[in-house]
Amino acid sequence: MACGSTSLWAGETSWFCCGSSWGPCGSTGTGACGTCQSSRNMAAWPNLTSACWNVTNPAACGENMPRRGCGSVVNVKHQCSGATVCVTLADCGPNTQMWCSEKTCCNGVCRTHRVIDLTPAAYSAIGSLSSGLLPVYIYE
Repeated sequence: MACGSTSLWAGETSWFCCGSSWGPCGSTGTGACGTCQSSRNMAAWPNLTSACWNVTNPAACGENMPRRGCGSVVNVKHQCSGATVCVTLADCGPNTQMWCSEKTCCNGVCRTHRVIDLTPAAYSAIGSLSSGLLPVYIYE
């Protein structure tokens, strides 16, 4: 899996559960791509398909994010600590339009709008699950 260093987006990340029971998660579906597992470094992206885009509607928050399909790989970097994790897109989400005014800050710099959700394995690689939200940069 190759993770790039070209800037793609910035915003907030949260975490979600998918696949078989693991860590803080019970068993759930395997996501829009049918491959999502909480125990692997995976993510949900709001513009996975046109149907996904219509549900998540990041444009309602002014985010016109590019389409990236199932199996695309992105690098997610914690804005504060610099920790990174390479993830594979495996689901549709987050529902960005629900959190347009949400803001997360560190070191005097804030990020708004949830633009990517990470599995617990991926989120734990860059921050504590108890934090709930992290400001991040996304690269491809």
